Amino acid sequence: MSSLNAFLNPTKVENKEVIISKRFIEKGKIVPFVIRPIGQEENKQLIKKYTKKDKKGNDTFDRAEYVSELTAMAVVSPDLTNSELQGAYGLGISKCLSNMLYVGEYAELAQEVQFLSGLDEDINEDIEEVKNE
Repeated sequence: MSSLNAFLNPTKVENKEVIISKRFIEKGKIVPFVIRPIGQEENKQLIKKYTKKDKKGNDTFDRAEYVSELTAMAVVSPDLTNSELQGAYGLGISKCLSNMLYVGEYAELAQEVQFLSGLDEDINEDIEEVKNE
């Protein structure tokens, strides 16, 4: 039988540096993005935010906006709330990030965030579970 110690003191998943693009260079070196894992409570709130009832009363889920905000929330660096960065790319962390990156870069970053957060490619089970609560 195991003790509660393992559950009270889990191994912490550290922030991760990821090279998303060779376009962001400073002093001759590629600058990585720094991402953090997203916890289930944050995920649950996002799923609820992007789940709406249609006119027939059925739940609809805006997966694109969900992934966009999930990805942006996980970015530690660059600071997507920085006013200069938002002035250059657009207001709001999701818009700033999506305007900053090319489609392939964005897809890679989103995948890294999902992997670091413990999600596999198909997160539909988590979405359905939260929608049914």
